[in-house]
Amino acid sequence: MSRQMVRPGGRSARVQASVHDAVRALMSEVGRDALTVPLVAQRAGVTPSTIYRRWGDLKELLSDVAVERLRPDTAPRDQGDLSADLTAWAEQFLDEMASASGRAYIRDALLGDPVGRNAGQCSAYAAEQIDVILGRATERGEDTPDVETVVDRVVAPLMYRILFRPAGLDGTYARRLVAELLGTTDRDDR
Repeated sequence: MSRQMVRPGGRSARVQASVHDAVRALMSEVGRDALTVPLVAQRAGVTPSTIYRRWGDLKELLSDVAVERLRPDTAPRDQGDLSADLTAWAEQFLDEMASASGRAYIRDALLGDPVGRNAGQCSAYAAEQIDVILGRATERGEDTPDVETVVDRVVAPLMYRILFRPAGLDGTYARRLVAELLGTTDRDDR
């Protein structure tokens, strides 16, 4: 049974941070396949029952850690216009998600949450970033598509290719998707 992950404060926040830190450290030291709830609990300074009560099992814990790791930690950089902003963001998104660690986090986020809350949260992270980019462009007086159009025409094809057809995937593809969305020609793709 999947548990709803709440972003707690106080002691709960400290426990969550400690457990997440332990998972990340142990993944680097012993690898994902060697992780166990007792090993994570020992490193985090909590009892295994704390982890089972809060996350249910190792798969749900890894999923929670993955979603946290997939959360952007900064706003997209302002490049000066919509095309440059969206292109830079799409290239960075592709680089991060297509990396070995990005693909592992995507896998963990989805595997530990069969009801799809984590997928929705990851989608919301991308939508929030896109909304910032579109908001800046609107303030500059530029015509902008809506967030869902960008998700459908840029993010969705990127994610499909990352997950199912990663061979040869590079920044050229991301630039082409943005250029097609905005009706511009990307000089690098001619």
